[in-house]
Amino acid sequence: MVQAYILVQTEVGKAAEVALRIRGIAGVTLAEDVTGPYDVIVRAESENVDDLGRMVVAQIQAVSGITRTLTCPIVHI
Repeated sequence: MVQAYILVQTEVGKAAEVALRIRGIAGVTLAEDVTGPYDVIVRAESENVDDLGRMVVAQIQAVSGITRTLTCPIVHI
């Protein structure tokens, strides 16, 4: 199981709507609109890193209002 935080920047005024739409994507366990340099923080999980990448590119980045994402895989050191 691969888990990651995905930091999302949105168009002005779109954070709440983007977070709501992302919450409906399979594999997303959390999506919250926040303040700061990013507008939405997502926690997601998938079976492997390839599936995670497909989720980010094909589903999360496809949400209208997103301008940029940064995926941060969780590591256990």
